[in-house]
Amino acid sequence: MSTQTRIVFIVSDGTGITAENFSQSILAQFEAIFRHIRVPFVDSPDKAHDAVTSINQAASKYGVPPIVFTTLVNPKLNAIVGKANGVILDMFQTFVAPLEQALGIKSTHAMNRLHHNADTDAYKNRIEAINYSLAHDDGQSNRNLAEADVILVGISRVGKTPTSLYLAMQYGMKAANYPLIPEDFERGQLPKDLVPYRHKIFGLMIDAERLSEIRNERRPGSNYAKLENCRYEINEAMAMMKKESIPWVVTTSKSIEEIATTVLQSIKSDKTILG
Repeated sequence: MSTQTRIVFIVSDGTGITAENFSQSILAQFEAIFRHIRVPFVDSPDKAHDAVTSINQAASKYGVPPIVFTTLVNPKLNAIVGKANGVILDMFQTFVAPLEQALGIKSTHAMNRLHHNADTDAYKNRIEAINYSLAHDDGQSNRNLAEADVILVGISRVGKTPTSLYLAMQYGMKAANYPLIPEDFERGQLPKDLVPYRHKIFGLMIDAERLSEIRNERRPGSNYAKLENCRYEINEAMAMMKKESIPWVVTTSKSIEEIATTVLQSIKSDKTILG
């Protein structure tokens, strides 16, 4: 396993967020330490040369060529960045060239084409879903729960809020989330507001040790964060979910993307394509 931090540049004519996510998925296959530097909106020769300067400076400083993922559709800009002292991984050439051959047509080589082709209705749906998820975060509101595509339940600090927002932002899903609290366990029943929508509920679970760590970061030394209390809440939540036949996923070692995908598969949603 390499202990040296490798610098990774993501050079894009757009935000570079998608390319960065893709690069992280690729590099996760290697037991090494990576530091990502995103260089967005490289849409002119001057910006391309600036990117090359940054890459070359990193190569000189660390004594090893940085890894460079590029998604520049402009051939001239791509050629400039391609001369940098780095391990250049041209993502568009990797995928676009074989697709041109397979499809028998040339790509448009247009910058930000995904953004320009965005479906206005799908975009509006995502904005509405984000607003809905924010309004229904942590049981803040029980209004319009009938509109929810999914209602995430679980005890405090299991990942309900980030998963709800991810589903809203990426898939336009109206995802509410609701906490399970000691009073619910004493009654042995779901919160009454959720009962009519049991078929929309999906649970999130976590290991007690990890939950205690997370809660101690928030409230050090509190009963809320004690391991025995965490075990109690987890056991009670699991018993309730089993009783109510609610599907759940253990979030301990899963990314938000993995949790969201599990939710989508469970509720068999067709909202799997970003508009």
